[in-house]
Amino acid sequence: MKILILGIGNILFGDEGIGVHLSNLLKLNYKFSGEHSVDIVDGGTMAQHLIPLISQYDSVLIMDSIDANDAKVGDVYFFDFNAIPNAITWAGSAHEVEILQTLKMIEMLGDLPPTKILGIKPFIIGESTTFDLTQEVLQGAKLMESQAIKYLESLNVIVERKGNQDLQEIAKFSYKGYA
Repeated sequence: MKILILGIGNILFGDEGIGVHLSNLLKLNYKFSGEHSVDIVDGGTMAQHLIPLISQYDSVLIMDSIDANDAKVGDVYFFDFNAIPNAITWAGSAHEVEILQTLKMIEMLGDLPPTKILGIKPFIIGESTTFDLTQEVLQGAKLMESQAIKYLESLNVIVERKGNQDLQEIAKFSYKGYA
């Protein structure tokens, strides 16, 4: 089985880049092995350009910032794309709406693999750019990391810790990309 972990977000706007930052944290801090292959990709804000990538996998985990009714900054949500909770509004930023539309397009084509969404409510900033994450999102990201690992282990992926890089430090250099 080919598994894709796809980090989505705009790294220039603090918390909104959490999907990318967390995918980089998984790359740097963990080793994945076993009978399944795991690829971790920085999807940024590419939306529809990701269609050929997403459709070639057997299972997809998307990490992103999301919005939900009555959510507080740092609240974490983990759900199946086919069972989106009613509280999820996808109204936080443009890239969230675009990834939702992208997934719906792939689904209409009949090429959408089983897809899980792991999201967190960000603090939405205005026009200023920053690589700093709020304390609420840094705390919530610990739960996201744990849920991503548990999900992979449920697919019989062997997960080994290989590092202890700090998420905020990773966020400061996500623009460079991590191989």
